[in-house]
Amino acid sequence: MALESECPFCKIVRGEVPADVVHSSDNVVAFRDINPQAPTHILLIPKEHIESAASIKEEHGKLLAEIVRSAAHLAEAEGIDRSGWRLVTNVGPNAGQSVLHLHFHLLGGRPMRWPPG
Repeated sequence: MALESECPFCKIVRGEVPADVVHSSDNVVAFRDINPQAPTHILLIPKEHIESAASIKEEHGKLLAEIVRSAAHLAEAEGIDRSGWRLVTNVGPNAGQSVLHLHFHLLGGRPMRWPPG
């Protein structure tokens, strides 16, 4: 488990690591992925350190709703709201989670294949 003090996403939240932030609220930060997999590739994270979707508790319901609403707003701002977009989170190394801080990938601007991966 990553210590919060060493977590790269917590460092972004604290302003210790630069990021191309496109949205910030009291609870959520969204920034462009440094290795984009689509024309629009934005990461949405809670400011609170939560390791993954497997660590979500009932009390996080409003936070998750805010993340999804933020993703929809960003999709509109990025001009991908009508063509379609994907919102995905990975849990664990076999799923592709490389940072142990809950994050959602907002992807769009190109056709997506199914199944992914």
